[in-house]
Order: sequence, then C-alpha cells, then structure tokens
Amino acid sequence: MATAQHVAQRPLYALGLRLLAIAALATMSALIKLASMRGVQLAETLFFRQFFAVPVALAIVLAGPGIGSLRTARIGRHVTRTLFGLIGMVANFGAVILLPLAEATTLQFTVPIFATILSTLLLKEVAGLHRWSAVLIGFIGVLLVVQPGNGHFPLFGAAVGLSAAFMVALISIQIRELGKTESPTTTVFWFSVLSIPILGLAYPFFARAHDPATWALLVSIGLIGGIGQMALTSALRWAPVSTVVPMDYSSLIWATLYGWLLFGMLPTASTWLGAPLIIASGLYIVWREHRLAKRNTETAIAAAD
Repeated sequence: MATAQHVAQRPLYALGLRLLAIAALATMSALIKLASMRGVQLAETLFFRQFFAVPVALAIVLAGPGIGSLRTARIGRHVTRTLFGLIGMVANFGAVILLPLAEATTLQFTVPIFATILSTLLLKEVAGLHRWSAVLIGFIGVLLVVQPGNGHFPLFGAAVGLSAAFMVALISIQIRELGKTESPTTTVFWFSVLSIPILGLAYPFFARAHDPATWALLVSIGLIGGIGQMALTSALRWAPVSTVVPMDYSSLIWATLYGWLLFGMLPTASTWLGAPLIIASGLYIVWREHRLAKRNTETAIAAAD
C-alpha cells in the first residue's frame, strides 16, 4: 500500500534529470517525425511508445526498489492521469507531425502560461498584475510565431500544439500531487500499463507492415520516451516545479539541431522573434512562483516562532 513519503530535496540532481529528460524527449520527437515520414500512423506511434516504455520502467524497478514498489492504493488517480496523459500525447505527437520541430517546441513553452490560468481557475489561486502581464506577453509571443492570417503557419497545427501545452500544464499538477505518495517508477509504470489496452483497441485499425528501419524507429521511440518520461517524473520528485521547469527551454536547442540535421529546416524569422517573449514570460512566471512560495514559507516559520 502506498504511504506518504517525505523526500529530501536534491535540486542539482533534479536539474540533471530534467536536462536528461528534455534531451531524450527531443530525440523522441525527432524520431516520431521521421517515423511519420515513413508512413507510420499516429495510433501506431502511440501504442509502441507506451508498449516499449514498460520494459524501461520494469528494469529500473527490478534494479532498485523491487517489484513490490509498484503496489498502489491510488489506482483511480492513475486511471485519471492515464486518460489525461493519452490526450496530451495525441496532441503532443500530433504537433510534432504537423509542425516543424522548432515551432512545435516553441509552442510547448506556453506551459507556464497555461499553468497560471489553471491555478487561477481550478485551484482558486490569486494571480496578480505581474503574472497576468507575463501571460499577456507570452501570448503576444505566440501571435508572433503563429501570425494568424498570414498563411505561413498551419493554424490547425498551432491549435494542436497549444492544446498539447495546456495538457502538459494540467498533467504536471497531477504528477506533482501523485508524487506525494507514489514513486516515479510507479507513476510511469501504471501510465504505460493502463494506456496499452486503450491504445490496443485502436491499433488494429491503423497497423501496417514496415521495413526493419521503421520498426527500429518505433522501438527507439518507446525506449527513449520511457527513459525521458522516467527522468521527467523523477525530477518533479526531487525538486519543486519552479526549480526544474527552466531546464525545459534547452529543448529549443535540440529541436533546432535535429530540424537542421535531419530535415534541413531552421526556425522561421517569426519564431526567433516570438520565442524570446514566450520564454521570458515563462521564466518570469516560474521565478515569481518561486519567490511567492519562499515568502509564504518564511511567513509560516515566523508565525510558528
């Protein structure tokens, strides 16, 4: 049975995990785009992404805490996380397929913006002028990247990319809450296992024959994605969201590099204009959250004394 675990914070370890996770997930995104260009359907990619993540989770469990650590008393929470996670994966993978890598990655940087909106709507937190100003600046950056009406950027792809960012913000709240009682391996394992039957129902309708190179891509997507997800979840366990989220912006470096090397594409001029505004907005929101959390902690300690 899962019990509450009070884990000491290890910020440097968490930052390293987050950087590893971002590198792995950026690599996975590049492989997803390559697979789609070889005729792989989205449903196939999703199925094998989850299927081959299970061995990664099991290997880490067997090498560490043991199979008993996978027991959980919160299976309902894991089911909810799985449903939201699948929606997020469909949007995230869809954006990678529909958009150039750098542009799809840039839209992911709106996660802190959506997190601010969600915390206000769902958690009834008060967002002051500073944070709402940052949200506004971030959306100006999005408009610069997308430039609706110009026709240079697929608006459907942009909508899918922004939906993916919204889901990531929502899922991050779920993972952080699950992390109070569940280990990262438990969370990743149940997400993969619970999603396989759902994706398995859709898979036969989209399954195709592939050459060995394409199968190698699908296996790699699952293994590398599993490693990235494990590292991503672990980072949230060892440090607060505000500490590790700034590392996510390193993904633009990977996306630009892969876009250039594999697809001969560099970010557009509008992306170079809008991305700094979106990044600055996100970093300010994260910094503001960190300051407020620190101030609240100091106030609580002073009141206790």
